[in-house]
Amino acid sequence: MAKQPKAGKVGENKKEKSGKRAAATKLRRAVGSGKTITNPPADREADLDRAPKWQPRYPGSGRLDGKVAIVTGGDSGIGRAVCALFAREGADVAIVYLDNRDDADETKAIVEGEGRRAIVIKADVGKASAGEKIVAQTVDKLGRLDILVNNAGEQHPAEDIRDISAEQLRQTFATNIFGMFYLVQAALPHLKKGAAIVNCTSVTMYQGSGGLLDYSATKGAITAFTRSLSENLVGKGIRVNAVAPGPIWTPLNPRGGAPADKVATFGESTPMKRPGEPNEVAPCFLFLACDDSSYMSGQVLHPNGGTIVNG
Repeated sequence: MAKQPKAGKVGENKKEKSGKRAAATKLRRAVGSGKTITNPPADREADLDRAPKWQPRYPGSGRLDGKVAIVTGGDSGIGRAVCALFAREGADVAIVYLDNRDDADETKAIVEGEGRRAIVIKADVGKASAGEKIVAQTVDKLGRLDILVNNAGEQHPAEDIRDISAEQLRQTFATNIFGMFYLVQAALPHLKKGAAIVNCTSVTMYQGSGGLLDYSATKGAITAFTRSLSENLVGKGIRVNAVAPGPIWTPLNPRGGAPADKVATFGESTPMKRPGEPNEVAPCFLFLACDDSSYMSGQVLHPNGGTIVNG
């Protein structure tokens, strides 16, 4: 098992920094030094020079026994870590992915290795028809739906707002926020009292990001959506919360979600002087999905390496 990050860890070791630099070099060779990145490399998570840590760190305690969860973007990164942890805690999981079937199948094997059922669903969550497809397959094959994790997202760096095309703008909003509406609309008839919805927003919603204008705007929308949806559903006994990760080492950035020069030093500007790992974020999703957070709705958790934000 990969060596796990320890609580209070500050900074990175030489191997971790070297892995980031190697990933940055590979990205630079693949996409050049353009202001925007439209055709990022599509390596499997396992092929990254610095492997993200997704492994659950503790034995399960049955906090999701008998539950069924949908996790969008569940094939890699934070989504994979959430699927693994949910399975360890007793949940069956529908893993939604866009195009990397190898990663999705690996996550499926991880879930099944925890003794739980898993299905993989290929879908573009930004399309209006995707929500119904995802929910229908989940309920048909896994029998029910208790937890919806809206984690899928995309980002495209652009230092100048004029470099953001109308197509990119529409696509980023479709994936990051429209897809959440579609999934919730489809899931709602199947969610009973005690169900949970957990959305993935970002530290960029609170800090802003000069190089991720459209992405950070969608994350602001997600936070507002989370709070408003909570008000809409809390009377039905359905809780809605969110997680706002800081810089987390996942395939998103080295696959083109950030310029190569920023990948090389990714996460070093946080107070902990390092990026987080997916398995340092997944416990936030677990907490909000299980009964431990029974008196919380409309809230946001902040695994971000010590950055102070308001809200």
